[in-house]
Amino acid sequence: MKRLAGGLLAMLMLTGATSPAANTLDIYFIDVEGGQATLMVTPTGESFLIDAGFPGDGTFASKPGDPAQARDAQRILAAARDAGVRQIDHLMLTHYHADHMGGVIELSQLLPIRHFIDHSAPSAEAEVGVPGTMALYDAYVALRARGTHTEPKPGDRLPFGGVDVVVLASAGEVLTAPLAGAGQPNPACTGTGEPAQEKTENPRSTAIRVQFGAFRFLDVGDLSGAPLFALTCPTNLIGTADLYLIAHHGGNDGADPSLFAAVKPRVAIFNNGPRKGAQARTFATIRGIPTLDGWQLHRSGNPGVENVADARVANLDESTSAWLKVSASPDGSFIVTNGRTGQSTAYPR
Repeated sequence: MKRLAGGLLAMLMLTGATSPAANTLDIYFIDVEGGQATLMVTPTGESFLIDAGFPGDGTFASKPGDPAQARDAQRILAAARDAGVRQIDHLMLTHYHADHMGGVIELSQLLPIRHFIDHSAPSAEAEVGVPGTMALYDAYVALRARGTHTEPKPGDRLPFGGVDVVVLASAGEVLTAPLAGAGQPNPACTGTGEPAQEKTENPRSTAIRVQFGAFRFLDVGDLSGAPLFALTCPTNLIGTADLYLIAHHGGNDGADPSLFAAVKPRVAIFNNGPRKGAQARTFATIRGIPTLDGWQLHRSGNPGVENVADARVANLDESTSAWLKVSASPDGSFIVTNGRTGQSTAYPR
């Protein structure tokens, strides 16, 4: 296991992106049809990509192929170009499902990837549940050997580019002590939380909190089941966040109101697909919080859902592949822009 120290810390402080220094943290939520690819560009121009979507033409059965034809790698490249990024300084894989790691091989042929952040290998049970997991992982390990590599533990910090990233959970382990300013009992906790819909890789997801001045962003990947519940129940170990990427694409196992009560996000984003994620119970949770705005990468066609207003949906159907972009300032204010419409909503500090 490799931990942050010495030369690696120096590596983390290097800036490889070519965009000029700015005073915002920019976050692109890229449309990978219900997987994840979230590109952050720090005020110093450093790039941090969380996950890389699907391989090939975008299914669990797809294989890495020609990067010029790779749906999700090309969409990540488009966001990187919009941000002025020419390489990925840091890539973090939350876990090893194809909708999160499948696009890495093709993306590496379009943009150099310098530093890899992940957790221990998937289990044999993960391969049984999602065939092809081990083949993708083996290809990823061969790619990873070309750069630097970190396997952080909960509580570790990844400082770079003027932002602070703290690891909340990874490989099934979670924080054992609250972060600074957290530690309050959570009266909204009931029972043991929502059970994980997928029980091998999702509960091992690496979860992080990103802080830029007074602004906080929470990304837990597909973390679900007991590890997700433990972050805020019975004690809130992680504090509050302005922006929350809803666990597991907004599936029902990300619907527990107790996490929302603890974190108190002002904006929650569904990184869903037309029929993946964004299930009815999570919509009900969102609608039960009057101070919270929900945003979606796709209008959902799932039964029983009530989508948010079209103005807060990046893609109304599969004819577009727009992103949602968040630009955050160190005073805690931020702007959400719908890439489809070009319209923005400002959230004051």
